[in-house]
Amino acid sequence: MQYRSTRGTAPALDFQGVTLAGLASDGGLYVPDHWPTLSREQIAALAGLDYVETAVRVMAPFTAGVLDEAALRDLCRAAYGRFAHTAVTPLVQLDAQHWLLELFHGPTLAFKDVALQLLGLMFERFLKGSDTHLTVIGATSGDTGSAAIDALAGREGIDIFMLHPLGRVSDVQRRQMTTVLAPNVRNIAVEGSFDDAQALVKAMFNDADFAARFNLGAVNSINWARLMAQVVYYFYAAVRLGAPERAVAFSVPTGNFGDVFAGYVAAKMGLPVAKLIVATNVNDILHRALSSGDYSVGSLTPTAAPSMDIQVSSNFERLLFDLGGADGAATAAQMRAFEASKAMQLTPDQRAGAKLFHSDRIDADEMAMAMRWAHEATGHVIDPHTAIGLAAARRAGIEGAPVVTLATAHPAKFRDAVERATGVRPALPARVGELFEREERYDTLPATFEAVTGYVAARAKA
Repeated sequence: MQYRSTRGTAPALDFQGVTLAGLASDGGLYVPDHWPTLSREQIAALAGLDYVETAVRVMAPFTAGVLDEAALRDLCRAAYGRFAHTAVTPLVQLDAQHWLLELFHGPTLAFKDVALQLLGLMFERFLKGSDTHLTVIGATSGDTGSAAIDALAGREGIDIFMLHPLGRVSDVQRRQMTTVLAPNVRNIAVEGSFDDAQALVKAMFNDADFAARFNLGAVNSINWARLMAQVVYYFYAAVRLGAPERAVAFSVPTGNFGDVFAGYVAAKMGLPVAKLIVATNVNDILHRALSSGDYSVGSLTPTAAPSMDIQVSSNFERLLFDLGGADGAATAAQMRAFEASKAMQLTPDQRAGAKLFHSDRIDADEMAMAMRWAHEATGHVIDPHTAIGLAAARRAGIEGAPVVTLATAHPAKFRDAVERATGVRPALPARVGELFEREERYDTLPATFEAVTGYVAARAKA
């Protein structure tokens, strides 16, 4: 399998190349040069397989030529052996139509673990035996940072610098990052928003001299390997609900568009997906883009669902590229215009091609009501992000198909918001340990390219 950039001019790479590179050298995002497909018989054969075997069959076409099935199986066993539930991503039924797909049984209690535990092992395998040193740069709105740090802390040949917006992540999210005192981990609190942090990361990758000097690698969902790993749980859930004989709808709490794009990839691979519900909070650029074609940056509003407080969704570029006929030059022009003006209108072809998606905007009151309903009607305590997905799922009007809401984080990561809505203060699982008794370590920097690159340059291995 070879990979090409959404902007058309970066060199094609194999799976190892895109995993280590992250962002393409032309500023684009890597995608496979074709979508592999699974037949109905192959999808049906996934029924009854455990998560590891499902993962191997779904991901093998993407790693072909770099990792064979035996190597991929070993990596998956190591990654998912750390999860607290033997099903890895278990399904939980709420009522006759609605289900939760619990993605928070990994070591840092969020869906990011599903991909990042595997990505950390892949980095280590690809670097082993070489003199290459990787400097991983990431931005987080909360969960990516802790998951990436857990996956990479202490690994040889890797330094990780993680940027988070100062004061805009939950106390649990922050401490899961800042209490990891491994010598290869640096946390940076940026005086700005997640969008500011994400823009700084992209700018570092787009600075060819800086990126080459420190051999930058990515853990954000700009890295194709992360999205690939997330495709698996769509198949895993759907076959347990009757696929391929019936279609399944998914509702996805959405910020950076990576998780829901993984669902789109599953559909391109042949999984019968009835609808992908893009559930946004009041920072609703994706809802506006999919409902009216208006992809324009508005003012950012901090909410109780901080992982979704995003105005520029990196992975949306991958969808625009695919819906625009995989025309790299056209995508590059469209994205350059957006980066200059912070506004874009989707083309008629892009809007017509997005029929698989349904979007919704959930405000703070609707989010709280969904948390309350889940607790009172079903006995389940859910976090604010999952509540946004569930609220959108329950009013989407899906008929004739089960609807699976992706439960993206453990409710204890957002204890204050959950308690306000339900009266229940969820406890952290024992596996997290004495999180609030540990020493924290992080540095605060202004959200400027000069400040952050100077910090990295003073501490990273060239």
